[in-house]
Amino acid sequence: MMRNPRRPISALCSSVFSFPSSRVSSIFPSSRAQPRSLSRGYSCLVWRNSMEGAVVDERSGDGFVWSSPEWGRSIGMGKKVFCNRSLNMKNIVAVGFDMDYTLAQYMPETFESLAYDGTVRKLVHNLGYPPELLEWTFDWKYMVRGLVLDKKRGNILKMDRHKYVKVAYHGFKEMPKEDKLATYGNTLIRDSFDEPDYALIDTLFSLAEAYLFAQLVDFKDKNPGKIPPGTDYGRMYRDVRSAVDLCHRDGTLKQMVAKDPGRYINEDLSILPMLKMLRESGRATFLVTNSLWDYTNIVMNFLCQNPNSVGSGVGIYDWLENFDVVITGSSKPNFFHEDNRANLFKVEPETGMLINTDNGTLLPQIGSTSPRIPSNGLRKACRVFQGGNVAHLHRLLSIESSSQVLYVGDHIYGDILRSKKVLGWRTMLVVPELEREVELLWESRDTRKELQRLRRERDLVEDKIHRINWSLKFEVIGVDEKHRLYAELHEYETQREDVRCRHQLAQRELHQKFHKVWGQLMKTGYQNSRFAHQVERFACLYTSQVTNLSLYSPDKYYRPSEDFMPHEFDILSS
Repeated sequence: MMRNPRRPISALCSSVFSFPSSRVSSIFPSSRAQPRSLSRGYSCLVWRNSMEGAVVDERSGDGFVWSSPEWGRSIGMGKKVFCNRSLNMKNIVAVGFDMDYTLAQYMPETFESLAYDGTVRKLVHNLGYPPELLEWTFDWKYMVRGLVLDKKRGNILKMDRHKYVKVAYHGFKEMPKEDKLATYGNTLIRDSFDEPDYALIDTLFSLAEAYLFAQLVDFKDKNPGKIPPGTDYGRMYRDVRSAVDLCHRDGTLKQMVAKDPGRYINEDLSILPMLKMLRESGRATFLVTNSLWDYTNIVMNFLCQNPNSVGSGVGIYDWLENFDVVITGSSKPNFFHEDNRANLFKVEPETGMLINTDNGTLLPQIGSTSPRIPSNGLRKACRVFQGGNVAHLHRLLSIESSSQVLYVGDHIYGDILRSKKVLGWRTMLVVPELEREVELLWESRDTRKELQRLRRERDLVEDKIHRINWSLKFEVIGVDEKHRLYAELHEYETQREDVRCRHQLAQRELHQKFHKVWGQLMKTGYQNSRFAHQVERFACLYTSQVTNLSLYSPDKYYRPSEDFMPHEFDILSS
């Protein structure tokens, strides 16, 4: 039986939406929302799914959610939630979210470029790199997630789920097959391809620094005298990471985003309806982010359609009505360890002041060290904190079992692996690239069938060649028969070469259709990529964007597709 979390205060709070008043009652019949004036021009956008012929409305004014009267439409493949491990939402009492790259989807062409420019400036002005780096530009489409940087050798790798390197570049130069095998395929001991010698590109934020690392590798190879003395590939990577950290510490990136969130963050008008639906279903909602309160408030105000808050966020906290607990400055992944002794502070939203707590309960204040703005009119059920650990969160939400929590994030190691492996939380991974990946998969289905046919043809021809070679070597046959077999062998070898060329050409075309350099995100050839393997292992659910969760019933039972072993596939998958 599902245990509803205790929310004695939140039951009194109303939710504020940017809906026309005529729409609120029809979308949420039980809603007590008091609509604000419509401050933005909301148009009706239509998303067409060519894969199934379905048409799904994504209305800027109300969002298409399961709880809407129009919920009966088909969900396009690119918007579906995919299941690796059975998850019955009836057992979930609290749904939590990361903010950056989960609720807030940053635009790579603006935000990543901003991060890249800031990192380059730090390399030049703080770490002694030549000024000509300032002329470099960032190709935000070049790098993909799931790559591995070889810090010592300056190589960028893509590997399959067995950790065999399939694609390898030195900087931007593709490594010859012989060099790739000599470096990564002919060792007596398998390499783990993990820290400290390797760096995993597993977040969207890592793409800019990976691209900059590749540029530096090329630059060092062509201009060894222009790099600071004693700087090898490993040192260059550490310098890039240091430059990134400097950008974060001085607040450059977040200050720019705060000034104009709409330039850097995608607007998603389905976030509020999704949160509303989850809370109406009796579940607690929480936010755990590494960002601090000032930045979190600005971003969440933007996402929750508080236009008056853009640029300041002062005095606007309506978005808090959609959460039971918000934890900022969480220092994930350390947050997920119960033995983490970080103190939990309460945040005063009006001032940003931190107040000492004892496991979430305010400690008595003796005297007053600074003026405090009274909370007149701030009627929020949500409690805002900074720091702490997962034990504090469980206590604040009255969680009895970690399996009652579903956490949604974008970072396999920072959000998903730790929360699932250490805690046993249920997890959902947001993979924005998935929507385009699914679309391309659908478009290339005929090519994939042709590749399967060519593979079977290659196998058949090779078996015939092996049989003839065996007969010529071990069987006693006459001269005429030998001549006939040699003629057949020549014919089959010609046929094999023809099939091999057609097969490789089709493979290359399919590879480049997804990405000119790295191919399909979830595959390397016929094997799942290392990234796909991690998604399969650590994410109970995965989807292209967080609000896809709202397209399904909050009580849905997610069930995975059947697994096939190779001996079962041809028999059971047809």
